[in-house]
Amino acid sequence: MQVINGPSTPQFIQLMEAIARPTQRLDAYAKEYGDVFISKLSGFRPFVLFSHPQAIQQILTADPNLFDSGVGNQILHPLVGDYSLLLLDGSSHQRQRKLLTPPFHGDRMKSYGTLICEITEQIMNQQAIGEVFSVRSATQEISLRVILKAVFGLDENERFQQLRKLLSSILDAVGSPLNSTLLFVPGLQKDLGAWSPWGKFVRQRRAINRLIYDEIETRRTNNNIFGEDILSLMMSAKDENGQSMTYAELRDELITLLFAGHETTASALAWAFYWIHKLPNVKSKLLAELTTIGTNFDPNVVVKLPYLTAVCQETLRIYPIAMFTFSRILKAPMQIMGYDFAAGTQLTPCIYLTNQREDIYPEPKQFKPERFLERQFSPYEFLPFGGSNRRCIGMAFAMFEMKLVLARVLSQWQMNLAETKPVQPVRRGITLAPSGGVKMWLKTKC
Repeated sequence: MQVINGPSTPQFIQLMEAIARPTQRLDAYAKEYGDVFISKLSGFRPFVLFSHPQAIQQILTADPNLFDSGVGNQILHPLVGDYSLLLLDGSSHQRQRKLLTPPFHGDRMKSYGTLICEITEQIMNQQAIGEVFSVRSATQEISLRVILKAVFGLDENERFQQLRKLLSSILDAVGSPLNSTLLFVPGLQKDLGAWSPWGKFVRQRRAINRLIYDEIETRRTNNNIFGEDILSLMMSAKDENGQSMTYAELRDELITLLFAGHETTASALAWAFYWIHKLPNVKSKLLAELTTIGTNFDPNVVVKLPYLTAVCQETLRIYPIAMFTFSRILKAPMQIMGYDFAAGTQLTPCIYLTNQREDIYPEPKQFKPERFLERQFSPYEFLPFGGSNRRCIGMAFAMFEMKLVLARVLSQWQMNLAETKPVQPVRRGITLAPSGGVKMWLKTKC
């Protein structure tokens, strides 16, 4: 039986490194321990990290009933609640996934194209020519407004504005490496009053809950559940037993969609704008491709542009927003690449380290969209949205939004980076985001 190695650093130090130096830590451990190693963070169950596609394939193609997946992701519980799709297992997970999947596919998703373009123009028109602004702040505002309107169908009424401000605030509360410790150290999750970090978080979460429950109740009372927005579809959906989602289930799934549906896309877009403007060759190729669509900006044409697609894929490869797939805890023994794992072992495919493999991605630290035009990668080599039955249901929507926002901005505005120093990945909650938010300035509007 092969022995699994891993760092012997004290667990609390490993935790602090995971918070403050997430990518550097993983790079160093992979160099020292290889494709499979064990990591132990203070306050968490030990987990085994994998970066070899063969191991990832074995895990993602195994019977999902072999794992407890929701249990392995309880770090998300304070954000998403008891009934989130992210934390469910078995038949409950399968039921919720079936109820939630339809709004994110087919013609219904494509109908959001005009909305995405309009909101992008509104936010970009607020930026003054010649003034430095944070790209990530702008993309967060775009993606937040898109998801709020797509989910709730709300015109910018008072409830919409309150939700927008509260969601931005609660995510910013865990939006730096230091503040992220609130999620990683349960001992800090103590409500010591409205001015304490966790107390403020709890009160913001409570206010968000109240707004969501009020919206659900208003629709139930007025029998207004037949719109095209995602909440209407969720409220009218029924499972195979004819049961609708409860208020608590609706609330937790809505929070999950709001958090996952805009925070991740905002960071990915900020990274994309950074790389495009850092590398003149990438920018010139992309602008040349965008000119081929002419003046008729058809979202269905834009999303099929090959180089634009490759830029988005390479953005998600080099610094994936989620560094890991969801962890899976074994319910029975399993052998993976010659290693024997007992029941209770937590298995965690590492998206970041897989993306940094020289044997799959030559010169992995270089941003090269062309690699996605030269070959097709398997779902075990390129998996920015996870895989198997835990793959992100909003994957198609996120790629759709990324492409449209990038194409719309690059077609109408000329921008330059405001800083020459390299932007580094830093922790933002459980995700990776660009340090400093990517500072740019608008040169002119086309």
